[in-house]
Amino acid sequence: MKTTACLLSLLATTAAFAPAPTSRTTTSISESKADLESLATKLNPTIRFHDPLNPNQSRRSMLTTTAAAALILTQQSSPASALETYLTEPTEEFKESERQRMEFRKKQLLLKGGFVKVLARLTSESNTEEELVRDLSELKELVIQTGGLPLGIKKEDMYKVIRGKKAKGNWPTNVEIAYQKLKSEIAYQQSPNTEKDLENPL
Repeated sequence: MKTTACLLSLLATTAAFAPAPTSRTTTSISESKADLESLATKLNPTIRFHDPLNPNQSRRSMLTTTAAAALILTQQSSPASALETYLTEPTEEFKESERQRMEFRKKQLLLKGGFVKVLARLTSESNTEEELVRDLSELKELVIQTGGLPLGIKKEDMYKVIRGKKAKGNWPTNVEIAYQKLKSEIAYQQSPNTEKDLENPL
């Protein structure tokens, strides 16, 4: 009797944990295939409608249609024709930029020629103290006029040439002072803080 009562109480408690029955809801699609075709034509008139479940329309034909549509869109766009026009006919801004670039190069070549001339004279002709000081001072003036060193002249290469002359002897104190002034001027002209120094009243 007790056993039956226990079993009945267990069955009653397990029924409490059973899920409640739910009713299924169904979703109906109101669009037909004709509606989808017209909607696809409105949204994308180039590619239109593609039915992936249609066995008569293969993937290859769909890709061919898409590629043809992309080609049509590319031909209709104007950047390609604009690029072709730009490449065959340079603009006035481009011509002006090229002219300024050529003038800058000519000016740099002239400045480089001045440096090369003085350095050649320093290494081959100048031997006295006055001549050496004159050449180093002239190099310093060229640095000031150029606002640094021209294209094609590196300060390390120039220092190497001057040190080669110094190693041969006859390098008095005034020549060394002129050389150090040249190095200081180059460092000043190539410094990013040159404009700040020019505005400094001290």
